[in-house]
Amino acid sequence: MKTFDYDVATDVDDAIARLVADPSASLLGGGTNLVDLMKLGSAQPTSLIDVTRLPLGEITIAADGGLRVGAAVTNSDLAVHPVVRSRYPVLSRAILSGASGQLRNMATTGGNLFQRTRCVYFMDSSKPCNKREPGSGCPAIEGEHRNLAILGASEHCVATHPSDMAVALTALDTVVDVAGPHGTRRVPIAELYRLPGDAPQTDTTIEHDEIVTGLEIPELPAGTVSLYRKVRDRASYAFALASVAAVLRVEDGQVTEARIALGGVAHKPWRAYTAEGDLLGRAAKPEVFREAIDLELKAAKPLRDNTFKIPLVRGLVTEALTELTRRESSE
Repeated sequence: MKTFDYDVATDVDDAIARLVADPSASLLGGGTNLVDLMKLGSAQPTSLIDVTRLPLGEITIAADGGLRVGAAVTNSDLAVHPVVRSRYPVLSRAILSGASGQLRNMATTGGNLFQRTRCVYFMDSSKPCNKREPGSGCPAIEGEHRNLAILGASEHCVATHPSDMAVALTALDTVVDVAGPHGTRRVPIAELYRLPGDAPQTDTTIEHDEIVTGLEIPELPAGTVSLYRKVRDRASYAFALASVAAVLRVEDGQVTEARIALGGVAHKPWRAYTAEGDLLGRAAKPEVFREAIDLELKAAKPLRDNTFKIPLVRGLVTEALTELTRRESSE
């Protein structure tokens, strides 16, 4: 591992000032992803700025009924919080579907958002990778890509975003609170992540000198139900081949609200807006769910070894929405 400096931020402004002073510095929360990348040589920050002692560890109910989550809240604490379990089961289940209990105890909410891809070429510093070294190429396109993107990829990168939590937060229309040298801003999570295009080295729209301070999760409308489903190669500690976070409301047998976010299929959590629009006002039936997700999947461009993800996503979304319809009708 390359040597680095270590500093503890005293407050948010101090963390920002340190980022401004060192363009190669990185923020350190739980370190569950960053430290691994440093050991592999895929990340080489000149300094680490420890932000775990900042006063960002609270979960509170906002005046409008939503939930405010500090960036330093651990994944474990967020997953088991009684409000999250009762009002946002999609989020609780997504977090519990990721990593191990030990890692969830360390990982922070803010840090989880910025996990980097587990593409084998990105993780191996001896291999070319446009995300790690722009212009060096993307060997995954012709090489090992079974678990990589079928939606929104480019000729420069076919990596997938690894976070389960971020998929659920995308379906919940979460807003990310950001602080920087020019003040604060609120970033809808749909605008947080970016597709690779011709700059795959840039994962998000957050600037180097900015820090996430928390999340705002809006209250779900009355009558909505939600869940998270994940398909992986093994039952424990594996990233998604495909996953779905779904939020659904059905009235008189018709879909009045549908939110669908997909994981394991794109460079970012993929919000299925085409499918959502097709579902509104239609009968809540499996064949309708299948037709809607098929419209979304028309944009898919699978590679040689991940074509299987298309029927996998179709079945996963159809089953998830069907299950939510049964739950809604029983309540």
